[in-house]
Amino acid sequence: MTAPAGIRPVPSAPVASVPLPGFAPSRAKAVRHPTARQSRPAAASRAGLFPWVPVCLAAGISTWFALPEAPDWRQWSAWMAAGAMAALASRIAAPLAERSRIGWRLADMLHLGGLAFALVVAGGCLMGLRSAHVSAPILQWRYYGPIEGQLMQIDRSARDRIRLTLDQVRLEDVSAERTPRRVRISLMEEATGNLPELGQRIMVTGHLGPPPGPASPGSFDFRWHAWFSGIGAVGYSRLPAASLAPPEGGSWKMHRARMAISAQIQQRIGGQEGAVAAALMTGDRSGIFEATNKIMRASNLYHIISISGLHMGMLAGFVYAAMRYAVIGVQATGTGLALPAHKIAALLAMLAAAIYLWLSGGGVVTERAFVMVAVMLGAILADRRAISLRTVALAATIILIYSPEALVSPGFQMSFAATIALILVYGPWSRVSSRLPFWLRPAAMLLTTSLVAGLATSPIAAAHFNQMAHYGLLANLLVVPVMGILVMPAGVIAALLAPLGLAGPALWVMGQGTAWMLYVAGFIAELSGAVTPIIIPPGPAVPLMGFGAVLAVLCWRSGDDLRRPSLLSTGFLAGAGMLVAAAMIWLNPGRPLLLIAPQGEAAGLMTPQGRALSKPAGGSFTVRTWLREDGDPATQQLSAERPGWSGDKRQRHAQLPDGWQVWHFTGKGAGAKAAMACKPKRIIIATERTGLTNTAQNCLLFDLYALRYTGAVAIDFDQSGPRIRTVAEAHRSPG
Repeated sequence: MTAPAGIRPVPSAPVASVPLPGFAPSRAKAVRHPTARQSRPAAASRAGLFPWVPVCLAAGISTWFALPEAPDWRQWSAWMAAGAMAALASRIAAPLAERSRIGWRLADMLHLGGLAFALVVAGGCLMGLRSAHVSAPILQWRYYGPIEGQLMQIDRSARDRIRLTLDQVRLEDVSAERTPRRVRISLMEEATGNLPELGQRIMVTGHLGPPPGPASPGSFDFRWHAWFSGIGAVGYSRLPAASLAPPEGGSWKMHRARMAISAQIQQRIGGQEGAVAAALMTGDRSGIFEATNKIMRASNLYHIISISGLHMGMLAGFVYAAMRYAVIGVQATGTGLALPAHKIAALLAMLAAAIYLWLSGGGVVTERAFVMVAVMLGAILADRRAISLRTVALAATIILIYSPEALVSPGFQMSFAATIALILVYGPWSRVSSRLPFWLRPAAMLLTTSLVAGLATSPIAAAHFNQMAHYGLLANLLVVPVMGILVMPAGVIAALLAPLGLAGPALWVMGQGTAWMLYVAGFIAELSGAVTPIIIPPGPAVPLMGFGAVLAVLCWRSGDDLRRPSLLSTGFLAGAGMLVAAAMIWLNPGRPLLLIAPQGEAAGLMTPQGRALSKPAGGSFTVRTWLREDGDPATQQLSAERPGWSGDKRQRHAQLPDGWQVWHFTGKGAGAKAAMACKPKRIIIATERTGLTNTAQNCLLFDLYALRYTGAVAIDFDQSGPRIRTVAEAHRSPG
C-alpha cells in the first residue's frame, strides 16, 4: 500500500502509487528511501487538490441556504465541533498510518475526507457570519409618511421607473430599532423632475412595505437579495424628493465625479447609444430604458450592458497588450528596463482594472470580475500560468470568502461556467489552431470561444431567466469583436484624453460601437423564433447540475484513467449521474394546478391552453412571474381570457378535480361574500378578511389574514385530495 503526497510512508519497500483526486499517476512517486520524510505535498499535487477548495466551500454555503431554519448557537457549536474533529482526523491520519495503527488506504480517506468536511463546515460558517454581518431591521407593516435618508444609488426598475436607494433611514414615529437601514423607493412619472445628487440627505413622502416574498413556492426569493443588500423595505412615491443636506465626505465627491462623467458620455453620444456607453464605463444604468433591456435579453446580449468579467477582461487585456508593446518599444531603443515587459504590463493592467472598478461604481458583479482579473494578472507577476483551473479556483475561493451569497447568483455561476469551459477547450484548440492559416485563426477562435461559452452558460441562463435565446451565438459573434476592438479601447482612450478636453473623437468611436450593438440586438430580437420560453426547473435541478458538472470536470482533468476502478472514476461517474438526474428532473417539472397570489389579488388555474387567470392583474409582477415560470409567452390579458373561470368579475369560480371548486372574491365586501360561500370541497380566496375562525371553516380558506402568514400558495391534487404548498413552508425568511 502506498502513501499519497503529503502523508509520510511506513518504512518499507517501494510499492505502486494509488491515484487520488487531483493527483496525476505519472507524477505520483513512491518514496524509495525507508527513512525518507515528506512534510508537505509536492507542488503539482497541491495544485491538483486546490480546485476542490471552492467546491467544498460551496457545498457548505448551499447547505446553509437549504436549512429549514437558521441554526441556533447549539447547532452552530455542534457544527463547528464536527468540523474541528474532521480537521483533526485529517491531521493525524499520517501519524497513525506510520505507526501501523491504520492502513494507508484508510489514512488516505481520513486525510482527504476530513479536509473536505472541514471546508464544508467552513463554508456554512462563512455564510452564517455573512448573514449576521448584514443583519438589519425589516419593516413588518405598511407605512405611509415622510422617509428621510442619504441617497446611495439611482437606477431603474423593471417598469422603467427611477428608483432611489436610501441609507441611514429615518421614519416618522418609528423607533431606530425597528427602522430599516436602507430602503428602495420607485418614483412615479410625476415625481422624477430635478433628481437629487448622490450623497445628499433627502426626504420624500411615500409608501413602504416589507420586501415581497416569492411569487409562488420555488420562485426567486427577493427577500434574500434585499437582505444581503441591506434593504429592509421597498415602496413608491408620487411626490418629488426634497434635499435636506449636501453630501458630506470626500468619497461623495468621487461619486459625483463618476455621475458627471456618465452625464457627459450620455450628452456627447446621445440616445440609448450614450446610455449604454455610460453604463459600460461608469455602471450608471439609469438612462437605459426597459425596451432596450428587453431586446438585449432576447438577443442574449444583456450580459454586455452589465459590467462583468467580459468588460474587465477586455479592458485589462487592452491595457496589458498596449503597455507590453510600449515597454518592448522602449527597451528596443536601448534604454534597457530591468523588469520584464510582461510584468510591467500586468502591473499597469491591474492598476487600470482597479480604476475601472471605482469608475463603474464597485457593484458586486464588478467586484467579482476584478478579483478574477487581479488573480490572473497576479499569476503573471508570480511567474505562474494566468489561466488555469488553479487560478480560477483561487478567484472563486476569494469571492466565496468575501461574499458567500454570490454562489446562488446567476452572474457568479455563469462567469465561472464560461471560464472553466474555455480552459477545458484551450488544450484542444491550441493543437488544432496551429494547423489553420494565420488569417483564419482569429475568426475561428472567436467562433469557438463564443460557442463554448454559450453552451456552458445557456442552461444556467435558462434556469434563472426562463428563456432561451436561439440566435445568441450569432449576436455575440457580431457584437463581441466590436466591443473588444472599438468600444472598450475607445473608452480607455477617452478616459485618458478627457482631462485635456480631447475625448470627443474617442467617444464618437465608442458611440458607433454601441449603436452597432443596439442595431444587432434589435435585428436579432425581431427574428422569428428568437426566444423560446423555458419552464422553471424544480429546486434540486440547478444544484445537481452545478455540482455534477464540477465533479465530472475535476475528476476528468486530474489525469486518471477513468476506465480503471478508482476514487476518481467513481467521482466522474457520480458527477455524470448528477447531470443526468438534473436533466430528468427538469424534463418533468410538474407545474402547480392552482396558484394563489400572496395577497389574494390573483389566482391562476392550469388548463390545456395554459394558465388561466381569474381576472386581469393589471401588470402584476406576481402574475408575470407565474407565466414566465410556466414557460408561457402569453400576456396577462390573454391569460385572463382563457376558458376555465366563470361568474362575475368580482366573484369568479372554476371546477377542480374530484368535485372540488375554487372561488375567488375581490373588491369591496369580498370578505363577507367569501364567508357565505365557505362550504365543503371548496377553495375560497378573498382579498379581505372573512372573520371565520378555524373551527368555523368548512372550506379551504385563503383570505387576506391567512395569506399574510402563508404567502403565495400552490395547490395540486392527488388521491387523498388537495396538496397544499406555501411559501412559508418552502422558503426560510431572512432575519
